[in-house]
Amino acid sequence: MFSYWGLGLFLLLGLSGCETDLSEVDRIASIQEEEPVDISYGITVIYSDSARVKAKLVSAEMRQYSVEDPYIEFQEGVTITLYDENGDEAQRITADYARQFEQRGITEFKGNVVVTLPSGAEIHTEEVIRDENENIFYNHVPLTYYSPDRLSNFQGSSFRSDGSFENIDVENSTFLYTPTEQ
Repeated sequence: MFSYWGLGLFLLLGLSGCETDLSEVDRIASIQEEEPVDISYGITVIYSDSARVKAKLVSAEMRQYSVEDPYIEFQEGVTITLYDENGDEAQRITADYARQFEQRGITEFKGNVVVTLPSGAEIHTEEVIRDENENIFYNHVPLTYYSPDRLSNFQGSSFRSDGSFENIDVENSTFLYTPTEQ
């Protein structure tokens, strides 16, 4: 025999289950309204001009924000490889995080940033900023420069460089002694 108590308990449990689901739907909808973002996973972008590859970007995730000052964010890290006119690797930049402000022409690389130059030299730092309009790279945090032979290494408090890293000005540089094996 079916009782009204059983029916009431069934309705109460059923409605409370729907309430949770509806509140979750509302929460997700409000997030989507607040954050106008497109998310892509497993990104590989090849930039070419006149059938010549100029750059390659690889990232696990890319978020593109459509806001007043639009930007693209790489929260899961990024590797950008730039190529010269012969198709050889000119430089490589890796970072744990990056953000590109499209309208301003500014890209920020942060966290374990490594810039690898064609010579094999590397710059290690926590931040590098790329100004596309001025065609320069710079930062305001300490860096370490490792020469290709790892013998002419130095540290500095900040740097500024042209876009090809051929002319690098390092502030407060200090030579790092690297003992050689005997």
